[in-house]
Amino acid sequence: MLVLKSLLKQIISGQKLLTVLIDPDKMEVEQLPTFLHHVHQSVATHIFLGGSTDEASKTDSLAKAIKAQSHLPLVLFPGDVSQLTSHADALLFLSLISGDNAEYLIKKQVAAVSKLRDSQLEVIPTGYLLIENGKITTVERVTGTKPMSRKNIQLIVDTAKAGELLGMKLIYLEAGSGAAHPISAEIIKAVKSELKVPLIIGGGIKSKAQLDAAYSVGADIVVIGTAFEENLKFFNEIKKVTSSSITHEIINP
Repeated sequence: MLVLKSLLKQIISGQKLLTVLIDPDKMEVEQLPTFLHHVHQSVATHIFLGGSTDEASKTDSLAKAIKAQSHLPLVLFPGDVSQLTSHADALLFLSLISGDNAEYLIKKQVAAVSKLRDSQLEVIPTGYLLIENGKITTVERVTGTKPMSRKNIQLIVDTAKAGELLGMKLIYLEAGSGAAHPISAEIIKAVKSELKVPLIIGGGIKSKAQLDAAYSVGADIVVIGTAFEENLKFFNEIKKVTSSSITHEIINP
C-alpha cells in the first residue's frame, strides 16, 4: 500500500503516528542495528531520513541499510537534492511556505525533477512551516529564511491553510532540530482546526508528556530526532504494549 494512503487510513482509524528521524550527518551505518532495535520495540510507525545540510551525504547507504533491517515505511525528508535516493518508499516533497526564499519554495523542487522522473519513489507534496522556537536553527541558517513568530498564530494558520489549498497533502510545522521550545499546544490546535489534511509536528519534543500533549491537541504525526540521538532511554518511555507486558503488570502490579 502506498505510504500516504496507508497513513491516511491509520489516521482515520484514530491512530496517532510517531516518526523517528534519522539524520545522515549524525548516524553511521554501523550504529543502525542497535538504534533500529530500539525503534522496533517502540510505538514508532515510520522512519524519516534526512537532514538540513546541503552537502553530499550518506543518505543512499543509510537508506539501503535501513530498508534491509526495518519493516517500517522509510520516507525521505531531504534538506537538498543531493539527499535523494531511490532506496526509500516515499519522499516528502517539501516547499518551505513559511519563507520567501524562492530557492526553497520551488527552485530546489525543479532541480529534483530530473532525479525523480524515472524514480519509483512515492512523492508526497508537503507544506513546510518553520516556527520560532527560541534559538536559531540549522534550517534557518541553511535556507536564509526567518521562522514565523509563535505569537502570530493567525498568520501560521492562514499559511498552513494556503498550503492545503495549493494542493499539499501534508502540512508540517517545524520548530527545528534541538528546539528550545516545541510547537505550542495553542498553535497546533488552531492549525488543526482549519486543516483537512494530516498535520505533522516536529522539533523540541523531548518527553512522552510533550508527545502526548501534541497528540491531545491535534497532531496526527509527531517527528522526533534529536531527543532519541541524545537519550536512547527515551525509547523506554514509548515501548509497545505487548501481551507479555500486560501479563507482567497484572501479576506484578
